[in-house]
Amino acid sequence: MKKKLGLLILFLLVAAPAEAACLSQGQARQVVASGQAKSLGSVRGQAGGEIVKAQLCKQGGRYVYRLQVLVNGKVRTKVVNASR
Repeated sequence: MKKKLGLLILFLLVAAPAEAACLSQGQARQVVASGQAKSLGSVRGQAGGEIVKAQLCKQGGRYVYRLQVLVNGKVRTKVVNASR
């Protein structure tokens, strides 16, 4: 039983994505202005729909946009690389 529990915990740790630390609007502006991350406009084409909400986050040592995108009447979450 302990072995199965240990394997389950290991699987969850490996399968779980790294937590994203999202930036405030001011922090996001500074990161984009400094050239560390792409602007939202430059990744808009990768959204695959109408962006209704966007957050710039640092995840796993890189910047990503966490986007809420309207696709076929449904809002979906999409993560897009924003690092330069």
